[in-house]
Amino acid sequence: MRQKELLDFFTCVREKRPLVHHITNYVTVNDCANITICAGGAPVMADAPEEVAEMTGFAGALVLNIGTLNAAQVESMILAGGMANDRQIPIILDPVGAGATRFRTETVQRLLDELKISVLKGNEGEIGVLAGAGGKVRGVDSHGLAGDVVSIAKDYAKSGRFVVAVSGATDIVTDGKRAFLVENGHPLMGSISGTGCMAASVTGAFCAVSDDMVKASAAALAAFGIAGQLAAVSAKGPFTFKIALFDELAGLTPAALAKGAKIRKA
Repeated sequence: MRQKELLDFFTCVREKRPLVHHITNYVTVNDCANITICAGGAPVMADAPEEVAEMTGFAGALVLNIGTLNAAQVESMILAGGMANDRQIPIILDPVGAGATRFRTETVQRLLDELKISVLKGNEGEIGVLAGAGGKVRGVDSHGLAGDVVSIAKDYAKSGRFVVAVSGATDIVTDGKRAFLVENGHPLMGSISGTGCMAASVTGAFCAVSDDMVKASAAALAAFGIAGQLAAVSAKGPFTFKIALFDELAGLTPAALAKGAKIRKA
């Protein structure tokens, strides 16, 4: 991806300050709101069925996260997603813990069947389960995926007609034709809860200002990863790292993203 494209993505997020509507989990909801602000977007967290569709209609992107799933929340997601599809608003789906329980796996499949998802962002285990490739999940953590992850992601993206973003030491982003490897990030990002959820929020902010979901997702993951790299420099442990992560993303410039992004074609 060219440096100018990365610069333009981030500049556009900061200038337009897109509204990103979340229906997400109560463990990381505050972190997702704050990371959206730090990225340059404006978060809103509304899950009441009486208002989710109306709220989504104002948004630039919709982020759905099943981390603390319940039946009422699923119905709100369907309502919000229907409005997003009607308005051609991109939907980022984070299938947290898919494969851990039947309820989670069936809920994700229902969302994929009933809604047009723009970006499915999950870890290797979650994506492997959903793609039928034998991923392993315990709780909400990935326990690996047998086989070539890039090939599995590409095949699944092609058949599902959405972008697949696989988080890991190296992130993979593909629409089935194009595939990018994002090599930004730091191991400390796995030492706190919620970095995967926050990555989906940043992805929502970037996708809200672009028609190219593949490049927007890759740029978002690079920006978040760079913030993690910078935060690790001064961190004394997981919680000082978390605070620094917000600060570094808020202070990241489009030029620094363009210069520091490690994105290559797979």
